[in-house]
Amino acid sequence: MVKLLTSLGKKVIEYQHLVLILSSLFLISTSGWLLMGRAIRANASMWDYLHVYLGLLVACFSVSILLTNVVKGKWRQYFPWLVGDFSQLSNDICGLKQGKIPLAGGRGLFSVIEGIGLILLVLVSFTGVMWFITQGSSEALNWRSYHHSAAHGFIAFIIVHSICAAAHLLDFIRN
Repeated sequence: MVKLLTSLGKKVIEYQHLVLILSSLFLISTSGWLLMGRAIRANASMWDYLHVYLGLLVACFSVSILLTNVVKGKWRQYFPWLVGDFSQLSNDICGLKQGKIPLAGGRGLFSVIEGIGLILLVLVSFTGVMWFITQGSSEALNWRSYHHSAAHGFIAFIIVHSICAAAHLLDFIRN
């Protein structure tokens, strides 16, 4: 049983990025169809329930991907600014001014953008979970508003992250 759970856990970690991409795209693309305010309505649609419960699953994955990306000192790659390390980031920004695409990995621009994305994903998840916990109360509307703001930030991150991935692939193909 332990071996099975360990194997399952490794598979989940291996595919968590793909699961998060697909789930996030679904949640974002269907969010316009939701009619939720202070709580889930008595006559809520399938989209409302899918958004809430898939969102709760994504919240679990957001913690998982954050942990797998910051353990064993890896946090320094995504958050080098926490220790005052701006060297590779500034080199990447200077390189952009000269038309050079930053390298993936390390402590540069792409990694810092990914770190910001991790924070935004956890923030969207946290605010969504807080809305779920407080639904029915007057606080729920505040958490819903925070959730919308965090989601807009996360959407902006997805756009920037997609551009960075495309630039990285373009650079990879050129070389």
